[in-house]
Amino acid sequence: MTLVLADVAPAPDGSAVGTAISVVLGVGFLVLLLLVVRKMLAKGRATTTPPPPTLPSQTKVEPALEKPALPKVELPPSEAEAKAKAEAEARRLEAERLKAEREALEKGSAEAQALKAKEEELKKEAYRAQKQAEAEEKERRKREREEAERLAAEEQRRAAEAAAEAKRQAEAAAKAKIEAEAGATLAAGLAKTRSEGFMAKLNGLFGGGPKTIDEKVLADLEEVLFTADIGVKTASSLVEVARDKAKAKELDSAEKLKGVIRKEVERIVSLKANTALGGGGPPHVIMVVGVNGAGKTTTIGKLAAKAKAEGKKVVLGAGDTFRAAATEQLDVWAERAGAELVKGKEESDPASVVFEAIKRAKDVGADLVIADTAGRLHTKANLMEELKKVKRVAEKALPGAPHEVLLVLDSTMGQNAIAQAKQFQEAVGITSIALTKLDGTAKGGVIIGICDELKVPVAWAGVGEKVADLRKFEPKEFVEALFE
Repeated sequence: MTLVLADVAPAPDGSAVGTAISVVLGVGFLVLLLLVVRKMLAKGRATTTPPPPTLPSQTKVEPALEKPALPKVELPPSEAEAKAKAEAEARRLEAERLKAEREALEKGSAEAQALKAKEEELKKEAYRAQKQAEAEEKERRKREREEAERLAAEEQRRAAEAAAEAKRQAEAAAKAKIEAEAGATLAAGLAKTRSEGFMAKLNGLFGGGPKTIDEKVLADLEEVLFTADIGVKTASSLVEVARDKAKAKELDSAEKLKGVIRKEVERIVSLKANTALGGGGPPHVIMVVGVNGAGKTTTIGKLAAKAKAEGKKVVLGAGDTFRAAATEQLDVWAERAGAELVKGKEESDPASVVFEAIKRAKDVGADLVIADTAGRLHTKANLMEELKKVKRVAEKALPGAPHEVLLVLDSTMGQNAIAQAKQFQEAVGITSIALTKLDGTAKGGVIIGICDELKVPVAWAGVGEKVADLRKFEPKEFVEALFE
């Protein structure tokens, strides 16, 4: 652009007024020209400014990849965090106040410069305080996250413990049910014999530390055994064995003497009994004998239930036709066990009922016949003769029957039970014994005397009311229950 300025000629009179007007016009033209140029330059810059970059859209997170939400935990700001935030806010407000004061002062003054410097320092301090507050807040958020994770883990642990406890209780309940169904142990049934009977006296003799086995100790042993319920013959036999061992210098302590007695008892009771509820026939016939009140009918019912549980077909013969309500009692057991009952009229011939029971068992293909018989006092010879008749009739119904003659004895009778066993043995030749009510007496030692004097094995031991409480007699279990 070419700028041509016309010379302004001075007035002919050369006055100062003309010169001044010329200068003012020139300056005004220059100012106008500068404004035009400035506007053009600003417009050019505005057209060349690049547009702001477009930010890429945020990647969308698939819902399946998102972490499960943690429990919401909100912790209060820490003291350090709150203090830092308050300090930052105070510095900011102070800086704004100083800025206002500074702007009120004349630009360039010394006071304004000082205020500006202080303002800048306060801004820096506010920034540092803000950063500290952010760090504290970040730490608080971290603690909140950790606390939420801890609570979630604690909840998971409690849930696992609750599940484990529920499982443990279920297993305990199942175990208790099994134990309840299994019935009482022989050791439990012999608890009174062990704590109150001859074993208590025997343990008192053997206790108190080491002892020299001399004649006095043997005399004490003899007294203990003779006052027990094992019988005189068996007590004498045990004392003689102990005395022979002492003479042979094989006993030098009470513990060894106790070991000798234990070994002899185990030898005496280790007679093999048939507890299979089978083996003869078919059908296998068991004739059950014993005096009234010994638990004969109840034992028959429990044996029938055990046989049915093993899958056997059972027929019961109600041969106790003289005792009032005996047939009704057996009828209840037959229904409970799922066995068939053959019964006759009241006071009918017991032998005929047993005959019909065996015949019925043969007809229906039964596996087992259990024949009840009238309770007989072992001192009544004529009544014992009737039992012999029942046995003969059973053999007519089925050759070889009865395959077992089971004597039911009440263990609370003590030595009197041994006398009963001898009478029944002579009359009908018993093959095994069921000893009942062991759990209610301290006279369980009678088992030793019966096995020793009659050489008849104990097959069953009753230690309670339930079916499972009629247990197979195990000699080793019996000895352990007594001596341990």
